[in-house]
Order: sequence, then C-alpha cells, then structure tokens
Amino acid sequence: MKILIKGGRVIDPATGRDEPADVAVAAGRIVAIGQTPTGFDAARVIDASGCIVAPGLVDLAARLREPGHEHEGMLESELNAAAAGGVTSLVCPPDTDPALDEPGLVDMLKFRARKLSLCRLFPLGALTRGLKGEAITEMAELTESGCVGFSQAEVPIRDTLVLQRALQYAATYGYTVWLRPQDSWLGKGVAASGAVATRMGLSGVPVAAETIALHTIFELMRVTGARVHLCRLSSAAGVELLRRAKAEGLKVTADVSINSLHLTDVDIGYFNPAMRLNPPLRQQADRAALRAALADGTIDALVSDHTPVEADAKNLPFGEAEPGATGLELLLSMALKWGQDSGLGLGETLSRITSRPVAVLGEALGSLAESAGRLAEGGVADLCVFDPAAIWQVEPAGLRSQGKHTPFDFTTSGTALPGRVRATVVAGTVAYQA
Repeated sequence: MKILIKGGRVIDPATGRDEPADVAVAAGRIVAIGQTPTGFDAARVIDASGCIVAPGLVDLAARLREPGHEHEGMLESELNAAAAGGVTSLVCPPDTDPALDEPGLVDMLKFRARKLSLCRLFPLGALTRGLKGEAITEMAELTESGCVGFSQAEVPIRDTLVLQRALQYAATYGYTVWLRPQDSWLGKGVAASGAVATRMGLSGVPVAAETIALHTIFELMRVTGARVHLCRLSSAAGVELLRRAKAEGLKVTADVSINSLHLTDVDIGYFNPAMRLNPPLRQQADRAALRAALADGTIDALVSDHTPVEADAKNLPFGEAEPGATGLELLLSMALKWGQDSGLGLGETLSRITSRPVAVLGEALGSLAESAGRLAEGGVADLCVFDPAAIWQVEPAGLRSQGKHTPFDFTTSGTALPGRVRATVVAGTVAYQA
C-alpha cells in the first residue's frame, strides 16, 4: 500500500532532521521525505497536521506473556498495545513457560508475531536451559532462529563459574548478554531498603543487591571480553559504577524503566500493589541520578518494562502481589514527560526510545540495523505519528493490553500525561490509527 503522511513535523534523532515535511511510503519503504514523487498516488493519506512524525519507537523490555502465561497477556493483545503506543520494534525476555531455550519456541513466537503484522518482535534467548543457571543453552542455534541476545530475565545465576562460561561463549561469537544486576540472596525483598520499607514492615532489597552484582559482572567482562547490556538499573550507586565501567572502555550498555525514572518508594503510599515492581522503587536521590544518567548518555535507553499481570495476582497484600505493570502504551508519554522535566528538546528526548535502543541492539538486527530507529529515504517504513500537545489521562479500562495495572492510573496518581499517538506504521502497513 502507498501511504502519504501529510503536513507533519518530521523529527529524526539519528540525523538531527527537524523540519515540516510530507513522508511518502511504498512497498514497506520510505520513498521520499519532503517533496512527494511525481505520480505518487497514495491509497491512504494520514493527516499529520500539528503532529510529529518520528521513527517508530523501540522498546528493549516488554513481556508478552506468551507462551505459558496467556491468562495475563496474549501475543495479539500485547502487540496491539505496542502499536497503540507507537512501538514498532520490541525485545521480549525469555521468561516464558517454557523458557525460550529451544529454537522451535523462538521460531513459533516470531512466526505468530509476523502474521499479526503489528510490531517487529526480537526475542532474547535463555542464557541457561530453563533459566535454571546450570547448563548453557545452544546460543548459535538460538541466534539462527532470530534471538538478538541472551538473558536470565529476573533469575540471577548463582554459580559464578556458569556465568563466566556463558560470557566466554557469548564473547567468542560476538553475542550480547543481557543481565539485570541483582544478587540472588540480597534481592529477595519486596521493596527498596530504607525508611519507607522499615516503617511499613516490608522486606527490603538493599542497594548492595545491585552493586555486588555489578562488580561481579564487570570483573567477568574484564576476564572474558564479553559485551553486556544491563537491564533496568535502579540506584545512584549502580549508575556511578556503570559510568566508571564505560570510562574504562568495557563494552557495556544499560537501560532504565519508566517506573524507576518517574517514581520513588514514597509512591507505594498505603501498600498500593500497583507499585509492586521489579526492580523495586528506590529513593529520590536514586531517581535523580537515573534521570541525569539518561540525559547525559551514561544510560543508553528508556524502556517500558511492560509486564501484564492479571487482577487476581495483583489485588493482594503488597508483599504477596505479583510484581509488574503495563507500560507499552505509556512509553512515549513517559519519555516526553522526562524530556520536559529535564529541559531537553524533542529530538534528544526521542533518541532514548528510537536510535539509541537500536544502537544497543547493533549488528543483531541484521539488515534492519541500517534503517531501524531512524527516518531515511529507502529505509524501512516504521513510523510513529503523535500529537505532542495532547494531554491524556491513563484509564486502565481504555488500555489495549490485557494487563490493566499501572502506577500511572489517573484515579490514583492524579497525573495527566503529554503526547498521544495518532498513527503507527510498521513495514509500510498502518498497524494503528486513532
């Protein structure tokens, strides 16, 4: 289908382009930005007046819950949520049931996502079989099936020798290992250690749970030469260790979730289970450090950490509630809010959810690496059209995700969010239009 996106302001963070222009799309590619080609007969015209036309968003952390947890989310519902949020590419962790440790499981997931044509799906393969932290998976076979890296999701490897061997294997073939830094023994609490957790009688997760894991990871990176992506940093101390590791030249990247970027442990309020998250919400100084690190480039990307949770598992006492929140439909707005608070321009803000996540994925994207997360003539037509002036209130019933729980529910947070997606184009197909 030929599509013409007319009258919008085109912003491409990768090249610095920021100008009023039309965008013509044909055969899944951008054929022109600016002057519409002579004889271009669009089958569909999208009016982008007053809107931003940006690259499709790239989310490095979104659980789709399938296979195994279909009661919490289905591939169709969650990819519809992605399209409604302007997300055209997403990375899903391997903690499905069964875990993504076999090529056949990865093939099936990618095939089903491709048939839906709503969003590009990039799975992470399990680093160890069944995520048990014992035997390393067949990384080469999983990569051939389409895995862009390898992860333990929320299950830390307790045996440091296994982690070292996994990093050695990955380094040999140039694979990236995605790790959430958390000590398996210190990380068993339900809230961040501090005055709030103590006052509420909640078991705490100290900052040391993150920093001990980071020290271990960095030492093993020095030994093995592996490339590591750190998932969802949560502390000021963790940010400082990351900054030193990057200055040293270690091949490390990192992301932060929209939850840690905007909330603190005080937001738990009166044991609100919507605030039961992994990693747990920390103190104001930690949030300030995370926001500054995302702004100065120490942290590379902002992620939704989309984790749909069913009502029966969430509406429980805080310590028993399942951690997680829906986030795909909020990623753009939370990025814009952070950008406004930080005094950043739109291009700089959008880079954290477009071009920079693509840089994290790098060569694992294959032929897409050259044009994903950017707007280029001849490049893939993955676009997000949004109204930056729109203000909206998050109402769980209106979310497309099967998971309706979010810390940013207007009825409890009282916070209205900036920016509303008007259309999402994936590979030249309109996946969503408001």
